[in-house]
Amino acid sequence: MNKSEVFVIGLMSGTSLDGIDLVYVKFNKKKYQDFKILHSETVSYTKDWKLTLQDAINFSSNDLKQLNLDYGFHLGKVINGFIDEFNIQNIDFIASHGHTVLHQPQNGITLQVGDGQTIADVTKQKVICDFRTQDVKLGGQGAPLVPIGDELLFSNYDYCLNLGGFSNISYHKAGKRIAFDVCPVNIVMNHYANKLGLEYDESGKIAFKGKLNESLLEELNSLEFYQKEPPKSLGLEWVQDVIFPLISSLETDVSSILRTFVEHIAIQISKIIKDNNSVLFTGGGVFNSFLMNRIEDVSNIKIKLPSSKLINFKEALLFAFLGVLKLDNQINCLSSVTGAIEDHSSGNIFLPSGNQ
Repeated sequence: MNKSEVFVIGLMSGTSLDGIDLVYVKFNKKKYQDFKILHSETVSYTKDWKLTLQDAINFSSNDLKQLNLDYGFHLGKVINGFIDEFNIQNIDFIASHGHTVLHQPQNGITLQVGDGQTIADVTKQKVICDFRTQDVKLGGQGAPLVPIGDELLFSNYDYCLNLGGFSNISYHKAGKRIAFDVCPVNIVMNHYANKLGLEYDESGKIAFKGKLNESLLEELNSLEFYQKEPPKSLGLEWVQDVIFPLISSLETDVSSILRTFVEHIAIQISKIIKDNNSVLFTGGGVFNSFLMNRIEDVSNIKIKLPSSKLINFKEALLFAFLGVLKLDNQINCLSSVTGAIEDHSSGNIFLPSGNQ
């Protein structure tokens, strides 16, 4: 791509299943920081899709293959709706993260469903997707992938911290970018809010009323993952195998679970950002005001939030940016972050059938 301006649709589905985040972005290739989010939207999942994606971890290999195609078709339709709604005319390509079903990099496994060829055929657009697989094949964690964007788009911050299904952080240290998953956030909080018939704990009101379980908090903070050095990443499997059984063994009251887990998140994050006000906070967890107050207090910082558009759509924006780098065969995956044997340009490119 030789032209200086590129127009991209980026989309992301997080592990917390809030919905599909879509952005339409203009990038200036001569100065990447001069990007502009022109349109953005979150498309909620139907109950059926949410249940299917929650259960996909248990699917057979044949069922996963079918889900990959079906979900790709669904994404294609959602993208077409987005294009129609905002009357988008100029699209260089679509960059899709897909939805993570399996993430076991230690076993050489990572799977994000949402077939790129199907999306390309449904939308009649070039598609770049599957950004994680190559990194895992090169011995990396396949995550986090957004730090190259943090490095090139948001270098004015000391830390970039995203509070989504999991919290992940990136920062510059000793001449290179470091990034890793910090701890679970919404993937756990929403799970327990769901038990009360709620999508999520709005503003942390339920957690605020709960009682802190000191024994549970101590056990959570003592988990082996938190003693590991980066690179390291988390997946739904770990939450199901480790977090949920631990919580069930020590606490049954939902409000107390939420209160204790908020404290756990604040403590884990504070270990990294303590006494530093230069932090870019993004992700849905930012709207949990009780959580943010606890992070402020435990970390001894003053949080200044960016625009709601950046809070909500930073990850979709950064996968669009990964696509820009991929098309130019530029590095978009950092070995210092993932632990792969080398920096590389990750992702697969699909053209609509008939255009190949």
